[in-house]
Amino acid sequence: MTTVKEAAFDVLRRHGLTTIFSNPGSTEVSLLTGLPDDLRFVLALHEGSVVGMATGWAIGRDAPALALLHTTAGLGNAVGAIATARAGRVPLVILVGQQDRRHLALEPFLAGRLGGLAGDYPVWADQPVRAQDVPGALARACHEAATSRGPALVVVPMDDWAAEFDGEIMAAPKRLLRLAAVADHELAPLVELLAGARSPAIVTGAGADWASLVSLAERLACPVFQESFGGRAGFPQDHPQYAGVLPADRTRLRTVLGAYDVVLTVGAPVFRQYPYVPGPLVPPGTFVALVTADPAEAHRSPADLAFLAPPAAVCARLAALLPARSGAPVTPWEVPAVLEPPAGGRPLRAAHVLRELARRLPADAALIEETPSSRPDLHRLVPARNPLGFVSAAMGGLGFAVPAAVGLRLALPDRPVVAVVGDGSALYGLHALWSAAHYRVGALFVVLANGRYAVMDRLADKQGGKAPWPPFTEVDMGGLARSLGCPARRVDTYDELTAVLDEVLPSLSAREEPLLLDVTVTVDPDFQP
Repeated sequence: MTTVKEAAFDVLRRHGLTTIFSNPGSTEVSLLTGLPDDLRFVLALHEGSVVGMATGWAIGRDAPALALLHTTAGLGNAVGAIATARAGRVPLVILVGQQDRRHLALEPFLAGRLGGLAGDYPVWADQPVRAQDVPGALARACHEAATSRGPALVVVPMDDWAAEFDGEIMAAPKRLLRLAAVADHELAPLVELLAGARSPAIVTGAGADWASLVSLAERLACPVFQESFGGRAGFPQDHPQYAGVLPADRTRLRTVLGAYDVVLTVGAPVFRQYPYVPGPLVPPGTFVALVTADPAEAHRSPADLAFLAPPAAVCARLAALLPARSGAPVTPWEVPAVLEPPAGGRPLRAAHVLRELARRLPADAALIEETPSSRPDLHRLVPARNPLGFVSAAMGGLGFAVPAAVGLRLALPDRPVVAVVGDGSALYGLHALWSAAHYRVGALFVVLANGRYAVMDRLADKQGGKAPWPPFTEVDMGGLARSLGCPARRVDTYDELTAVLDEVLPSLSAREEPLLLDVTVTVDPDFQP
């Protein structure tokens, strides 16, 4: 007899989902006991880290990853990380355990009202009507996650796994081809628009393809801006046409984009902003066009012209169809002035750390960022030189970077991986360091420790009131890391910083154990959130 569990494992194998990230509960035991040798189980100590590590794994492999969560508690704990995966366009298949189907009507202990618990953040969600429908639902979830670039969720009652399978997988194709071709005649309006532009610009984000976008940008000889609050860099930030990150408020955004008559946004929404400022996004006379593969993004963006199509195919054809544009050369991105070392070696500022990190960071390094008060410095000082050179939590919730770095290095064991994290952010996902140590994940975690939520403090200052929250200077990040089995070193001075970076970064790609640097920094007095 073939069981539903065995059939489900075959589906997972067919779709390459042979690594299971989980923090298991009792409703998942029937699935996980007797796990076949070709399926790998990776333990995380919290469900936020489960999904965060799966997110990093999916980013590193550019393919769906599998997370397994425990009924209401597990899914509830992971909702923030699921939202981050959705905003970051990361394909995940999420299995959620449920109580025994035979007494769900009685709402027994551990029964979950799971259908809407994650809200609208899954791109697709299902609890199969029959146990025999579970393998087909899993197959469809794989397709939905890959096509919609987000988390697809399947709820499975614990007794379903032992049920007899009837041998036929319903509700999903065995093979799905996603056609990327774009007909030239369909692009005619965009070709006409760009060919006639006096002063075009491009805005790009996580959904862009670097190679085709570089070809298009060079054809147009125009500046390329990175979207604000993006999950990944959409363009090489050491390219001479890179123009920096868009401002995060409408007033400055209008000033920047008002210099252009046509703004083409590729793989990013029109436009992510915070905080709210009244007025239009762009001034009159600026025409906004959008190319995205995300239907929701296309539907909500206030663009003058939107294309729901694969950005790589569109940009490649545009680069071939458009005449080479001549005009004034693009003003190079202004390299920030060198920040002199602090007198006496301390106190360090985040900019000191980021400048020295950038000087030594290998060109192929993956960098995961979650340091809100230092993000402007990071954007200025650490250009993304490869598509994983800047990875961030596009949703804005904390707890992403540490587990995502673990998953990313698991997926890419020969790539140098660095997480730059504020201490407040790190505390939300620090338990992932246990997984890093246990599975010998040689990532570097650079914690910029100022002992406070600096963004919140400055926002309170701007409101003119006294913040009720205290600093947390008592927290010992290195001690917490060591308690989880992760080696850690304290860095207080400029010489200590340069010495440890000189020691660690040259061999980072070959490193087999994680390392956390607990770097004491002071808040930049000029910082504005």
